[in-house]
Amino acid sequence: MTAGPPPPRVWAIVVGAGSGTRFGRPKQFELIGSERVLDRSVRIAREACDGVVVVVPPDLADREGAVAGGATRAASVARGLAEVPHDADVVVVHDAARPLATPDLYARVIAAVVAGADGVVPGVPVADTIKLVDAAGHVVDTPDRASLIAVQTPQAFRGSALRAAHADPSLVDDPSVTDDAAMIERRGGTVVVVAGDPVNRKITHPDDLEWARRQVGAPAHA
Repeated sequence: MTAGPPPPRVWAIVVGAGSGTRFGRPKQFELIGSERVLDRSVRIAREACDGVVVVVPPDLADREGAVAGGATRAASVARGLAEVPHDADVVVVHDAARPLATPDLYARVIAAVVAGADGVVPGVPVADTIKLVDAAGHVVDTPDRASLIAVQTPQAFRGSALRAAHADPSLVDDPSVTDDAAMIERRGGTVVVVAGDPVNRKITHPDDLEWARRQVGAPAHA
């Protein structure tokens, strides 16, 4: 019997390098149950991938045994990407502030890259009506809600496509490019959407952390 192709090598970059300006302190080090937010996100990534690179604020890199982040999210991802083996077929980028991502969600985005996409994002339907406004606050358009999704992480990418995107300074330095999928899109790559998870909520404000703690059965004020 002829052996099939080897399984893809999959690595993850867990980005937790933010200062937590909106939260009021670095949220990635808050407790959710018996784990810190960062540790839970890293644990799930390790369950789903062959290796994980963790990116944290520069002053905490030695303490955490992690990679020092950059001045922007793109710079932090780039520093993590530099530590991913070059023979990784799939690279997953995940925000540490989404500690409720599941191995099944990782599996969905990874499988879609293996099936041929350059990039894959999980998304959930938008419940609210969205308005586009100009600088003066005037409504200029109301997009069809059926065509809109809210994008989450983990996002998965063909390793070579993500490296090429991060080698393009016009993308890395563009403030309108807010995630790695947008970088792939700007280069003409194919980005597809898979079903996200409403529970995979990003911790942005203290109320989000309290909500996440309730999801895992932890005290609201651990």
